[in-house]
Amino acid sequence: MIGGINHFTLAVSDLERSFAFYAGLLGCRPVARWLDGAYLMAGDVWLALIVDDKVRRAVRPDYSHIALSCQAQAFDDLVRRLESAGCEAWSANRSEGASYYFSDPDGHKLELHVGDLDSRLAHMKAAPWTDIEFF
Repeated sequence: MIGGINHFTLAVSDLERSFAFYAGLLGCRPVARWLDGAYLMAGDVWLALIVDDKVRRAVRPDYSHIALSCQAQAFDDLVRRLESAGCEAWSANRSEGASYYFSDPDGHKLELHVGDLDSRLAHMKAAPWTDIEFF
């Protein structure tokens, strides 16, 4: 049985740039760094950045992304910081809670989100989606 998500690993083309993005801009806490990689903490989640010469440098065309939690009072400031750093939205928010969809320097799709599963489910129950089933 799965006990949870252990860590995320993202292939990066430039460790310095990605480290600055995740640690400096997003505020992930650095834990370890070496020649071609780094470990950081994004809240309670372990994030690994690994240099890979095969990294895809374009934003994926599908909706796959990693959502990062953000406190409501910090959301607007962090979105301004991301936009000032050149990040652009790849999708408009269509769900409950404030969200900003952006990508990292290597095109990994990310979402800054205010809310959690409980707030999402409460919203879905208040305005049910077609053919939804709750467990």
